[in-house]
Amino acid sequence: MFTREDLDQLQTKGITPSAIETQLQHFQHGFPYLKIKGSATPGYGILVPDEADEANWLDAWQDFLKGSGRVLKFIPASGAASRMFKDLYEFLDAPYDVPTKKAEQTFFAGLKDFAFYEALDAACRKSQGESIDALLNKGAYKTVVSNLLLPEGLNYGAMPKGLLLFHRYPGAPRMAVVEHLVEGALYACNANREVNLHVTVSPEHLPLFEAAVQTSAHALEALFGLRFTVSFSVQKSSTDTMAATEDNQPFRENGRLVFRPGGHGSLIENLNDLDADIVFIKNIDNVVPDRLKDTTVRYKQVLAGLLVQLRAQTFTYLRFLDSGRYTHEQLVEIIQFLQRELYTRYDETKLLEDSELAIYLRHKLNRPIRVCGMVRNAGEPGGGPFWAYNQDGSYSLQILESSQIDLSDPEKRALFEQGTHFNPVDLVCSITDYTGKPFHLPDFVDPQTGFISEKSKSGKVLKALERPGLWNGAMSDWNTVFVEVPMITFNPVKTVNDLLRPEHQPE
Repeated sequence: MFTREDLDQLQTKGITPSAIETQLQHFQHGFPYLKIKGSATPGYGILVPDEADEANWLDAWQDFLKGSGRVLKFIPASGAASRMFKDLYEFLDAPYDVPTKKAEQTFFAGLKDFAFYEALDAACRKSQGESIDALLNKGAYKTVVSNLLLPEGLNYGAMPKGLLLFHRYPGAPRMAVVEHLVEGALYACNANREVNLHVTVSPEHLPLFEAAVQTSAHALEALFGLRFTVSFSVQKSSTDTMAATEDNQPFRENGRLVFRPGGHGSLIENLNDLDADIVFIKNIDNVVPDRLKDTTVRYKQVLAGLLVQLRAQTFTYLRFLDSGRYTHEQLVEIIQFLQRELYTRYDETKLLEDSELAIYLRHKLNRPIRVCGMVRNAGEPGGGPFWAYNQDGSYSLQILESSQIDLSDPEKRALFEQGTHFNPVDLVCSITDYTGKPFHLPDFVDPQTGFISEKSKSGKVLKALERPGLWNGAMSDWNTVFVEVPMITFNPVKTVNDLLRPEHQPE
């Protein structure tokens, strides 16, 4: 199937022929639906903390920060923001010149309220010799949009979200990535007054991110009395996936195999390379101005405090199991912890001998842990919290996308529709074991999850394969805990007009 040139191409990318053959199998057969037991809901997989719980976990997190634990904030920021401007691109191609659709009218009505307004005005003056007001007065609406999106102006259509000006402040507006620096200072500063952040970026955007951080970090360090260490990485070419034709054969262009980025699940490799004990994960576009950060910061610390408590108890039990000195009653105590606190259950444990039970418990405890914030379902798109069966017959908490559930099955659809919460990507993770050794995170990925989509290239159907999602299949075999967090902690920017929401505006 593969030519000498193909094999050379694979070797250059760091991909084995067997990996490609596995991908072709996925194209041919798809991915199996996951077997779900039900939606996770309050009292059935989702913790709803009271004030005492929150106070306890906040104290636990502050105690952890005083120690030597390594804390890092991980921000997936790859990719361009072009989808944010879908409506404006359609306006540029429209047969009319005056804003007509609601999204177009909303954009222009709120134009002066965008944090990038002054930068856009300067771009218009430079390229057109006229201000935004002058251009709008003569009906040149598309000229203004062109200066926002295209290289002649701000080039926002090709920029990543992290480098867009999101919020206004009296001094100067802030990019999304700078808001993440501020967040890190507020909940991830260690005992040495250091804040460690890692940002995944596209290769072409790396210099721009480095410059943006360098420009802002010094003033923020002086403001908070700390030091930032910001590192960057790009998605590894070895995680790219091969494109396929309509009949599931390798897609070629000019005789060469065509590859595509394997989706955000590929970033499990980047996460695996990090030197940290505790990692916060949050999407680049889910940030708010300083006036609303208190709630975000509080619940990040709440989640982290619960995590370090669960982590400490897990480590205690693992040391206990490894000692070989335990009674049946003590094994029962560990089972109860696994079931009640880590939400992993197996109906057959009562049939296991103590020696078998100890092996099972050690296997289930000695895994990465994640505590995930969940918000009440208010119609926003996103994966949801479910109980799902594992290959060994146990069942545990998982974050699933609708594509992983057989919605043609009335029973499964009913379970899906019973969901009360969805995933805002608000995770705090423990990625080292009780000896301090880092887990090899790819070992905990479910390779039988993923997604196949159809696209077009050169007039031909191209099938693209995405790897198991970062917080879906890529973390399938982690110990997972769900905690309800307030809706105000979830403020994504999916379209440019979302920046006009009150949550993204100054008071």
